[in-house]
Amino acid sequence: MLGYAAMNRTLRERDPPRRCNRDMQKKTWESEGIEYAATLAAQNFEDLREILLWNRDHGIDFYRCSSKLVPWNSQFDITALPNYERVQSLAAECGALVQDNDMRLTFHPSHWCKLASESDDTVARSVESVEHHGRWLDLMGVPRSPRYAINVHIGAHYGDKAATADRFCDVVSDLAPRARDRLTVENDDTESLWSVQELVTDVASQVDIPVTFDYHHHSFTDRGLTYREGFELARETWDGARPITHYSEPARLRPDSDASPQAHADHVAAVPTWLTEQSDVMVESHGKERSLFRLRAADADRVPGTE
Repeated sequence: MLGYAAMNRTLRERDPPRRCNRDMQKKTWESEGIEYAATLAAQNFEDLREILLWNRDHGIDFYRCSSKLVPWNSQFDITALPNYERVQSLAAECGALVQDNDMRLTFHPSHWCKLASESDDTVARSVESVEHHGRWLDLMGVPRSPRYAINVHIGAHYGDKAATADRFCDVVSDLAPRARDRLTVENDDTESLWSVQELVTDVASQVDIPVTFDYHHHSFTDRGLTYREGFELARETWDGARPITHYSEPARLRPDSDASPQAHADHVAAVPTWLTEQSDVMVESHGKERSLFRLRAADADRVPGTE
């Protein structure tokens, strides 16, 4: 299956817009507090339900939800929301939609989530973040499984990769099961950072968490492996379960683009057939769900035997 991340552009442009990433700035949190957070959380879950329904009706079974689903959740226990029963009911509806329609729903916490940081405060905030994501998935009632992944990067090497990997593994081992059992780790897009091979050897084999293979990132950290070889290494960490992969194309392929090599294109031309046959693919592009429709149209127009 093919999926898209966070924003549904079609629904975002409707009146009223449907989106599940309503948030607030610090000054608003300080003035409005948990009451406003509760209002936004309910609106986000309501619109997540509508996005999932729209996905179902359009044959899209893979969706990455925004990490802003419950704004400022770091400042309160979700059960303290004054409208908690409403939020709980909406979450259960979302989870039922996911499971009844065999969908895949995942999260990807922000790049500020650094479980291997040398800073105790950063680690504490990062642990809190992934465990909140686990609470949301628990609230939806979906199984504690990488099928409903909380995907992270290690994000740095701090001058000593071995020590960083050890810190990451130690933190992961101590996570609450709601996060630990869903955690996956992704290869990076900077040559000095984490390749698939390093994640498999130094992380997956130590703490038994799957590696998410990012096709575009692999071009920066391939360590001499082809895309297929990199994917195969990552797939073996999924213990027979269907893996998640990420696929994007660089924006700078456009002749008029001055984007960085890492930047994603608005759309992708095609996803390798072998990748879609062996994994569920998150298409990372600015076109979001519209990129999936373009891919379907391209597949329909393709002459058999020319791929």
